[in-house]
Amino acid sequence: MEIILKQDVDNLGNKDQIVNVRPGYANNYLIPQGYATAATPSAKKVLAEKIKQQAHKEAKMVADAQAVADKLAGVAVAIVAKAAEGGKIFGSVTAAQVADAIEAKGFQIDKRNVKVDAIKQIGEYKAVVKIYKDIKAEVTVSVTAEAAAETPAAE
Repeated sequence: MEIILKQDVDNLGNKDQIVNVRPGYANNYLIPQGYATAATPSAKKVLAEKIKQQAHKEAKMVADAQAVADKLAGVAVAIVAKAAEGGKIFGSVTAAQVADAIEAKGFQIDKRNVKVDAIKQIGEYKAVVKIYKDIKAEVTVSVTAEAAAETPAAE
């Protein structure tokens, strides 16, 4: 019996896939549990149209994400951090700080999509920003030392 899966089912298939199963398995388990529907000719046509529309939306999302990635690839952000005289930062620069600096440049990104190695020294680094699925952009992060305030006792 042919069925259309409504969601991913282990050891059977993925959502919106047409699979052949035994009639008892379909009628007694998959269909009553809401995991599948019968693959009638009209249901197959509806599925084909749905897949076509999803492919069109996916192509638009990929194109939009690629445009954002192209704009973001040339961006350089500067982060000021407290540092010792040797250039070692007190603490470290986090992905959240990098995400905030990128957002200050006018881009909407989530801090969870920013990947940066541990930054513990003054200098220039690369951060990878995931835009959409496999589309990523590389951003230059420049870390500089915070200017120390002169104290009267030091004079």
